[in-house]
Amino acid sequence: MTKQNKRFSNTILRIAVVACLVALAIGVQMYAATHKAFLKQAVVRNTEPVAPPPLKPAVVPDTVRSHLKFAVDSLCRVNDPYHSLDAFFSELNRLARGADTVVTIVHIGDSHIQAGYLSGQTMRLMHRQYGNAGRGWISPLRIAKTNEPADYFISTVVKEWTVGRCIQSVPKTPVGPGGIGIRTVSPFVNFDLSVTPLNGAGYEFNRVVLYRGQRSMPMLPSASSIDTAEVSRSYTPPVPGVVTDTFYIDCLADKLQLQSTRRKEGTDSLLPAASFDNLYYGFNLTNGASGILYHSIGVNGAMFANYTGDGYVKKLALLNPSLLIVSLGTNETFGKRFSAAELSGQAAAFVSLARKYMPQAAILLTTPPECYKRVWVDKKRAYIRNENTERAAKAIAAVAAEEKLACWDMFAATGGKGSSKDWFNGKWMRRDRIHFTKEGYTEQGTLLFKALINLKIERERQDAGRVTD
Repeated sequence: MTKQNKRFSNTILRIAVVACLVALAIGVQMYAATHKAFLKQAVVRNTEPVAPPPLKPAVVPDTVRSHLKFAVDSLCRVNDPYHSLDAFFSELNRLARGADTVVTIVHIGDSHIQAGYLSGQTMRLMHRQYGNAGRGWISPLRIAKTNEPADYFISTVVKEWTVGRCIQSVPKTPVGPGGIGIRTVSPFVNFDLSVTPLNGAGYEFNRVVLYRGQRSMPMLPSASSIDTAEVSRSYTPPVPGVVTDTFYIDCLADKLQLQSTRRKEGTDSLLPAASFDNLYYGFNLTNGASGILYHSIGVNGAMFANYTGDGYVKKLALLNPSLLIVSLGTNETFGKRFSAAELSGQAAAFVSLARKYMPQAAILLTTPPECYKRVWVDKKRAYIRNENTERAAKAIAAVAAEEKLACWDMFAATGGKGSSKDWFNGKWMRRDRIHFTKEGYTEQGTLLFKALINLKIERERQDAGRVTD
């Protein structure tokens, strides 16, 4: 190649390189401008309000059926003409839309609730529909030498306990949110908590709150739990005489072992055992998930009057319910001089305190189902229909109307007058003809769930009709 041709080739190569660089620069500028415009549009789009996901209409699942042939389907609905449950239903709607929140229900009652079958069934169905936030309140009932629900177990090596119950004319110890308290003079206390493998399935926990007396020995995780649990204490009582120890576990667990400590905070010295008053109330189990937290609290023999006191209701308010369900009235009907007016006054007094200390809570009163009472005829034991349950049901429904509260009339929804014969003949009732079998209580819990959801469905249809109009 001649020198002239070489120079010409080099010139062409330089021109090509320059052209490529210019094209690259132009391309970069165009990309930057386009990307900037895209980001601007994205910012504008992101600043626009985002509509919440559409709410699926409430439905009673096909699998939720009652097997009571004598139940009145048209009465399986909570009566709430005053719309007192609307705020609670709005919270359920938030859960249905996927909100990361917990909605708390407290259900208090008598032996029908202490057994855990009625409220446990309603709890399970609410968890299935709206999410499971944990087992909620558990009381040391077995330690108190009484029956305990089948889905949890609390044990201790301490044998001697003094037990206070809200039903005692003068409780032997102060009582906590669960209506009982247990006290011991033992210099060492332990509690082993567990959810049972079968009935407690799904109620594993990663947070446990112990409610105890202010002067009781605090608790620490035992050696087997020390690596997985951390503790936080409250030193300022939220209500007089109650403090809490909160245990955080780094994974879901089905058991936790606790033991007392007399060690003075921040030191290695031990305080004398005599300086403590070892009083314990119960535990709250949660799992950190969104959903329903359902606290079931029952005390055998309880009546409205037993729960009506400033001290107790203040402690109950620590659970901060959005809905308070009250299932009482059976025990009042067995008094020698039953008075519907007296029952009404006691129910109204409890409602007044509940509103005072739990103003955020909607209140749902339920009426008791019909049962029998035992009489003696010619020196022989006989059973007759307990007519007072009908009077009690009417009195409770009247209080709900007067106080503008929601009410579910279980007495009427399960057949009303004469239904005790259906309960017993269908083997839904136990031999004492006052309490029900596990299956009977499960049916009642199913009906309570359906009654709540049926009202919610009705409200949604009413709201949809107003929008259409």
